[in-house]
Amino acid sequence: MHTKTQLWDAIFHTRAYRADEESVERQGMELLEMVGLSEYALTKAGNLAYGTQRKVEIARALAMKPDILLLDEPAAGMNPNETMQLLSFVRMLNGMGYTIVVIEHDMKFIMNLCNRIMVLNYGKKLFSGTPEEVKNNDEVIEAYFGKPIAV
Repeated sequence: MHTKTQLWDAIFHTRAYRADEESVERQGMELLEMVGLSEYALTKAGNLAYGTQRKVEIARALAMKPDILLLDEPAAGMNPNETMQLLSFVRMLNGMGYTIVVIEHDMKFIMNLCNRIMVLNYGKKLFSGTPEEVKNNDEVIEAYFGKPIAV
């Protein structure tokens, strides 16, 4: 969301400035309602629970109306409950038509979220497939867990 007013309008709070500010505020509230965060509209983000702060960060990204939403380690530092709430939140966004690319090391999160997974090893594509295919791929298993040893 961007304002369209000029410096002059901002300094003197002209009618155009006030109308633009009202429009941006309305769009912000609509976005908060859309993602289920409207109850926090008047709360400072720093006072919110960590999982809710992450949702606010995602909502801020959505305000830019992206064609593709890139989430880099969205579950990092979250407890299991927050992670499951985030999983539901990202699924909801995908159900609303957003295209989402997720970079994540929490494999439980990824396996439950994604319908296609690309596995990288040292920055190069190792394998791409469904969660089930990834889970059972010998190259992926070896790269991430090592070769099995005889006991």
